[in-house]
Amino acid sequence: MNKHFAFRIFLTLPIFILLSCVSTGQKSNSYIHKVDPYIGSGGHGHVFVGANLPFGMVQLGPNNVFKGWDWCSGYHYSDSTLTGFAHTHLSGTGIGDYGDLLFMPVALDSIPKHQIGMEDWTALYTHDDEHVQPGYYSIHIDKYNVFAELTATERVGVHRYTFKNNDAAQLIIDLHSGIGWDQFTDGKLEQIDDYTIAGHRFSKGWSKNQKLYFHAQFSLKIKSVNVLETKYSNGSNPRTFLIEFEEGNELMAKTALSPIGIEGAKNNLTAEVPHWDFNKVKMAAEKKWNDELLAIEAKFNNPSDEKIFYTALYHTAFFPSLFNDHNGDYIGVDDRVVNSQVEHYTVFSLWDTYRALHPLFTITQADKVNDMVNTMLEIYKKQGKLPVWHLSGSETNTMIGNHAIPVIVDAYLKGFDGFDAELAFEAIKASSMLDFEGMKFVKEMGFIPADSIHESVAIGLEYAIDDWCVAAMAKKMGKTEDYNYFSQRAKAYTHYFDKDLRFMRGKLASGEFREVFDPVHSKHRADDYCEGNAWQYTWLVPHDPYGLIDLFGGEDAFVQKLDSLFTISSDLGEEASSDISGLIGQYAHGNEPGHHTTYLYAFVGQQWKTAKRVRQILKTLYHDAPNGLSGNEDCGQMSAWYIYSALGFYPVNSANGVYVFGSPVVSEAKINLAGNRSLVITTENNNDENIYIQSVELNGKSYHKSFITHKDIVKGGTLKFVMGAEPNFTFGSAFENRPQ
Repeated sequence: MNKHFAFRIFLTLPIFILLSCVSTGQKSNSYIHKVDPYIGSGGHGHVFVGANLPFGMVQLGPNNVFKGWDWCSGYHYSDSTLTGFAHTHLSGTGIGDYGDLLFMPVALDSIPKHQIGMEDWTALYTHDDEHVQPGYYSIHIDKYNVFAELTATERVGVHRYTFKNNDAAQLIIDLHSGIGWDQFTDGKLEQIDDYTIAGHRFSKGWSKNQKLYFHAQFSLKIKSVNVLETKYSNGSNPRTFLIEFEEGNELMAKTALSPIGIEGAKNNLTAEVPHWDFNKVKMAAEKKWNDELLAIEAKFNNPSDEKIFYTALYHTAFFPSLFNDHNGDYIGVDDRVVNSQVEHYTVFSLWDTYRALHPLFTITQADKVNDMVNTMLEIYKKQGKLPVWHLSGSETNTMIGNHAIPVIVDAYLKGFDGFDAELAFEAIKASSMLDFEGMKFVKEMGFIPADSIHESVAIGLEYAIDDWCVAAMAKKMGKTEDYNYFSQRAKAYTHYFDKDLRFMRGKLASGEFREVFDPVHSKHRADDYCEGNAWQYTWLVPHDPYGLIDLFGGEDAFVQKLDSLFTISSDLGEEASSDISGLIGQYAHGNEPGHHTTYLYAFVGQQWKTAKRVRQILKTLYHDAPNGLSGNEDCGQMSAWYIYSALGFYPVNSANGVYVFGSPVVSEAKINLAGNRSLVITTENNNDENIYIQSVELNGKSYHKSFITHKDIVKGGTLKFVMGAEPNFTFGSAFENRPQ
């Protein structure tokens, strides 16, 4: 318990005992205490720290003074400055945004009459002052002697501030400040009655058209609302306010958000928090997170592995986040309000999350998959293409590829039918035929010339993955012409492969490869690759590993090159992207394009090498510490890789429903599936030395394949791995037992 919590002795003894018993009882059979929200808050992890609910609109948490890239979530573990508590945050992104509606409880002797800045109310803290768990955050603010507690529902942030000096409560509300690239464009705060304020904050940044409305109620009567003259407002367009309250040392604030309007925010508040019981909201948040984490009941030999696993599972449930009011209203990219009977989402980091996070959702979030697909289809109907990187209801066009396509096709091929399949195919085909970011060259020449745009190799390889997906859906729907066309485009990766040097290389419009070539060097946003180099992108053919093997000239050459990937160590150059991190040789686990690469050994019958490298990554590039991630969390993708790999398998092709075996870390796991089914995974002789699969049993029968299908997983049953210290060279080696 936080050391500053003890002063809350105003609770009557019987109530305190009752709450203590309830809390203790919950902890004994819950999973939230297995989570360490600080994991990934240091280093380059960029994770959100604060109070939220699974996929909630609100991410209520502390902000530091923004100091650059590693503060993209607003908070970094290395910091000790508190500017206040914002209601929206991103998690794990490489660009900073959000940070809307900053609250800071203060105890000022008088209302400032001069120009002030955020530095004037910023306070210092240490991590000993903090307590954080899923759905709850607290901190003691020494500067003002205030104990601040935060919790949340899906659309409402709930604050409780205790002013320990018995000062009259004061609260700064700052509409100006956002995180990173976010820039205030318009805002308003008005007092509605003695206990209520409402308003809006509009901004631009990564997302060009962000609109947030709020409706906040306070437990104490408002004494005055004072406009603060700040260094950025100069008296016009008020952006920062100091609210003073009538006597009372405890102040609660319930702040509802809406992308639609103030009335929508008010209705969200009425629907989700109609009472003033902070502990009730906190306990409900604990229950929702506990239910979320119970999707996978896992046991480990090592307590650290357990903490990493459940923190990863926690991080996979942040985004996409809700973007509709409680009544179903949402706002489209055309700025029109629409009412929907399904949940609408935003924050689609698809270049990252199509690889493992969205496939994981088909197992752990089966009830949300249709709504996420329907959201993408609604976006398509409004903007004429599927989302690329959607944020706050608008398109950022960040990163490369058309990676809503694998997400939709994966859902369709796995039997999800809560969306219009014909509309879905229309959307994926239309998005694949736009003259956008090199697509014109793909249609006309079959590849993207390196002398036409930067990152041509990376873009071309990502498009080929998407095109395989279009072909797969066309085949199942009996659209033969489309199947043939997109199957051919899915082979476009062959254009970039230099059979002499055995690398993916930039190819000029003349058909020649670039004359100057360094497979290690990287120049961020100014070469033929995207946040990577030739060593890392040569393997980006997850939809056709056997075709890639053929390009190498056979299995021996393929394996020799793949082995070298993990041993070549050279300087990437001063202009390389910061995202190229988590290096083992030239393998970069801190960035997404390589996440499938270790699993490629299984396609040449050497599953044991996959096991060796996967276990190495699990043990050396994930840690139970703030710097426990080797790169940006990227809205759940880094964690999704860990979840899959710790269970013992991974989706190399993110849309074909095949999971390749690696090296499980769990000693036992129960995946709770839709329809009251479950898959129970057990491991025998599993420890840090016994990393190699000796044999596998599926539902009590010997199983010789080095992969398992989605169909087998969702049927439920049992999957047993027998592990050993030495490789079983024959396991999965026969061609018929390799991933198909």
